[in-house]
Amino acid sequence: MTLLILYVATFAVFLGLDYIALTNLIKPTFEKDIAPLLLDSPRIGPAVVFYAFYVGVLLWFVSWPAMQADKSLLWVFASGALIGAMAYGTYEFTNLATLKDWTWRMVATDFTWGTFLTGTSATAGVAIARAIG
Repeated sequence: MTLLILYVATFAVFLGLDYIALTNLIKPTFEKDIAPLLLDSPRIGPAVVFYAFYVGVLLWFVSWPAMQADKSLLWVFASGALIGAMAYGTYEFTNLATLKDWTWRMVATDFTWGTFLTGTSATAGVAIARAIG
């Protein structure tokens, strides 16, 4: 039951925070350089697949080990942020290396956001799961 609480809490925090940032930070940043490439509305199916898998990986490598070994929330945040930096960095730096109109501003914005988002979501998920039991 604790694993389910951990997953649902982490997923909800990640999705909620990312929705706010995608709407108010990421989309406006990307529209400046690649507006013709953006959809009017995101495709929900691929987004759900990404979120479900990403949160599962985050639990596997960070949140569940933290629950088992009673790691500090600072450890959870730092480890989650590291996973976020790796994942978002892979996406952003690959795009910067291979796509004509990708910019350093886009990289800095999304990389920073993904790092913070992943660390925060992991921390909140662990804190909620610990509180609920």
